[in-house]
Amino acid sequence: MNEQIDKTLDTSGLLCPEPVMMLHKAVKEVAIGNLIEVIATDPSTQRDIPKFCLFLGHELVEQKKNESQYLYYIRKNK
Repeated sequence: MNEQIDKTLDTSGLLCPEPVMMLHKAVKEVAIGNLIEVIATDPSTQRDIPKFCLFLGHELVEQKKNESQYLYYIRKNK
């Protein structure tokens, strides 16, 4: 990711719905246009975080997976 990350949210070890609940709180804390990085280990986030973004109108800029983590980059739109 070549963009500036404004907030990093490490939800490693937590199971859904906790990562999504923490993301919801983080979105409220940042300004419109800011980029949030979410680090997760729960495979359910692959379904839940994109749905969260779609439902609330935020942009899922990038989603990727490495050996042990799921990484999400979300831009607050409103």
